[in-house]
Amino acid sequence: MHRLILLRHGESIWNHQNLFTGWYDSDLSSAGKEQAFQAGRKLKQADITCDVVLTSVLSRSIRTAWLALDGMGNISIPVYHHWSLNERHYGSLQGMNKDEARKKFGSEQVNMWRRSYKHAPPSLPEDDKRHPMWDPRYKDIDPRNLPATESLEDTFNRTIPFFKNKVTPLLVANQTVMISAHGNSLRTIIKHLMNISDQQISSINVPNAVPIVYELDNSLEICKQHEL
Repeated sequence: MHRLILLRHGESIWNHQNLFTGWYDSDLSSAGKEQAFQAGRKLKQADITCDVVLTSVLSRSIRTAWLALDGMGNISIPVYHHWSLNERHYGSLQGMNKDEARKKFGSEQVNMWRRSYKHAPPSLPEDDKRHPMWDPRYKDIDPRNLPATESLEDTFNRTIPFFKNKVTPLLVANQTVMISAHGNSLRTIIKHLMNISDQQISSINVPNAVPIVYELDNSLEICKQHEL
């Protein structure tokens, strides 16, 4: 039996302020920090640990991993970061209040950008400082590979190759893996694991700081899935 734990970060400061966050590096709110620690406590109470943790390169994902490990009582577990696990990039919506966006573009349009599989928000121009090419954490990545906006499909197309290349071999080697990431990057992994259709994925939500535990067979097919 193989085990995978998916953990969305705790509430971020920008979550609390109802802003489109995307690749902006908003840290956890005080409530989010407590949520992350308690996620680790829930895993400990369920007698679930892990061998390795993978996160995005965004602070809210990394700090959630640290606090969850603290709650589990084992901060020595190795943690690795990769931008492929970043949240979906929200393009020019990034930093905008969600209610203001609905007033400006209309609720139907904003809901399409947020929940559809194939529609992306308007792109950022390259000279916009919100573009990831200006962020030093991505300085070693070809700018052509950095998004100026993303649909959920675009997020799937960068997250799942990473999952197959890096996570699957760990699972095959009987390593219990925890992925501390974001609502949309985790939705793509859930879509991949559960073979969810492009239409059905729009109804899937990943709650903040609630561990989702998957028990997998030797073919990495799901035998059991439960939330703590």
